[in-house]
Amino acid sequence: MKYAIILAAGKGTRMKSKNNKVMHKILNKPMIGHVVDNLEEIDIDQTVVVTGFREESIKNYLGDRVEYATQDEQKGTAHAVSQVSQLKDKSGSTLLLYGDSALISQSTLQKIYKAHGDHDLTIVSAQVKNPGRYARVIRDNQGNIKKIVETRNATELEATSKEINLGVYCFNNELLYKYLPEIEDDSKEELNIIDLVSVMRKNGHKIQAIKIEDASEFMGINDRFELAKASQWMRNKINHYWLEKGVSILDPNNTYIGPDVEIEADVIIEPNSHIYGNSIIMSGVTVTANSYIVNSEIGPNTVIESSKIVDSKVGSDSTIGPFAHLRNHTELGNHVRVGNFVEMKNTKVGNHTATAHLSYLGDAEVGSYVNIGCGVVTINYDGKEKHKTVIGDHSFVGSQSGLVAPVTVGENVLVAAGSMITEDVESDDLAIARQRQSIKKGYGRKYLEEKGKI
Repeated sequence: MKYAIILAAGKGTRMKSKNNKVMHKILNKPMIGHVVDNLEEIDIDQTVVVTGFREESIKNYLGDRVEYATQDEQKGTAHAVSQVSQLKDKSGSTLLLYGDSALISQSTLQKIYKAHGDHDLTIVSAQVKNPGRYARVIRDNQGNIKKIVETRNATELEATSKEINLGVYCFNNELLYKYLPEIEDDSKEELNIIDLVSVMRKNGHKIQAIKIEDASEFMGINDRFELAKASQWMRNKINHYWLEKGVSILDPNNTYIGPDVEIEADVIIEPNSHIYGNSIIMSGVTVTANSYIVNSEIGPNTVIESSKIVDSKVGSDSTIGPFAHLRNHTELGNHVRVGNFVEMKNTKVGNHTATAHLSYLGDAEVGSYVNIGCGVVTINYDGKEKHKTVIGDHSFVGSQSGLVAPVTVGENVLVAAGSMITEDVESDDLAIARQRQSIKKGYGRKYLEEKGKI
């Protein structure tokens, strides 16, 4: 059996934030979201997150994907693990890592589990030129692991070690819980999990270290600078991957693609574009500068011009924008035109329909070959509930018209410009709903003179 314990109870004071550190985002996903997603991909049998500071934000985000334990007092990593009662008396291997381990890939986690095998404790380490603040791995004359020591507690000789502890461990679960009580000490302010190395060595258990060639995946993320550095590292890794897959990213240093995005070959992405979540970008798509796409599917040969698309689907050979906004499960057919400053919310649009500019379609169902004029608004909210507007195929809605939902406009209908439609319009009809214009001779000048305008 494979288990995982994620430590996420700390305040992360160096972030200088009112939020839990692990809820800070890398490429639009909280750090702990990256960790849990990667663990799920390698089929962990049971994952427990140790929470404490602002735990409600973590629980609201992860829900029932994991189990929880609470560390009320921040008394170190060993104390945090001791709060995980769910795994006591279970046999198997337990991976222990921090909630900010967002950069550690699925393949690396799998490698750690596989290498652990029948060992009792596996440590992840790296040989570096400048160990800095990292804890040192200390070995005996035969090269066996003797202990791990924090930099502040290291002797002058121990501080010369260039092998650092990367803070990820894999334990024989039964031995983990057997020896935790041996490092409990009420006189200590902090009980550190690294003390188990010495305890398990003393008891003759099999301890190994997996040396990682590139320790970048394990970089600590303790402040805003390190968060920015980690974000840049992940962004560069993802962009490099898609460039190799045949995606044209015109400025990789200013393009942001989340780890769950799927992109086909021959897509062009211009600078300062953001694509996140479970988005799918199909072949031939062009995403122009300053576009923002989240959890959306963009069909082949479509152009997204500097627009925002969230939780929506766009068909093939369409043009969106500039400065359009699609949201809340909007679905567009093929050969659709959505122009500048058009917003659509929870709306379905058929093939070859055009909404060229300055319109709002909310909670609507629009057919094929429909033309929506400038300034058309579906008036879907009555102050309490949202209502639906239906517009049939081949209809034409003139500029500056309002459709007061619930209302249905049939097929082949012409709605005259400036109309306020409050009743259903049957197919093939012309609807005009506007007050007759009246002229008051001279009243314009009189009004302006009274106001001192002329």
